[in-house]
Parts: sequence; C-alpha cells; structure tokens
Amino acid sequence: MAEEPSSNYKLQIRLPKMSTRVPQGHTWARQVKEEDEEEDPLDQLISRSGCAASHYAVQECMAQHQDWRQCQPQVQAFKNCMSEQQARRREELQRKKEQASAHR
Repeated sequence: MAEEPSSNYKLQIRLPKMSTRVPQGHTWARQVKEEDEEEDPLDQLISRSGCAASHYAVQECMAQHQDWRQCQPQVQAFKNCMSEQQARRREELQRKKEQASAHR
C-alpha cells in the first residue's frame, strides 16, 4: 500500500523563468516572495487591516483540507475581523468629515 503524504507541509511550485509550463488550478499555499517582486495589493490591504493572521488561518485550512466547507470557522473569523476593521474605518472617516465641517 502507498503511504499518504503528511498534511503538515506546504506545496510550493517554482518554475524556471524560461519554462512554458503553466501551473493548473490553485495550490492554496502562500507563494514565496522574490526579492525583486512587489507585494500584491490584496496582501497589502489585508496586512493594513490587522486581519492577516485570520486570513493566513483560512489559507492554511484550505491547504490542509482543500474544502472550504471544512474551513468555515476560519472564514467566519476572517469575515468578522474585516467587518470590524471596515466599521472602524467608517467611524474614522465620519469623524474626519465632521471635524472638517466644524472648522469651516
């Protein structure tokens, strides 16, 4: 019988720069950032939100289970974190708007 691979590792695919092969599908693993590569705007947004840990928990769960239905607690925690961050941002913008109106 063949051994099953351990579920405690990340799959990282790195193709040579001259390769014509294209990886198929999504591996659900964070890709290693190259030194000359700019950070993805979505990753920047998540980092600034303060919700990166819960986002990475979703990614890790998906890498392990490859089934979003099994990752609902992590998805809900990330959703809650982002909702709270958006509410704080709205309040901050409203305060700034009120302060600007008061100074006119």
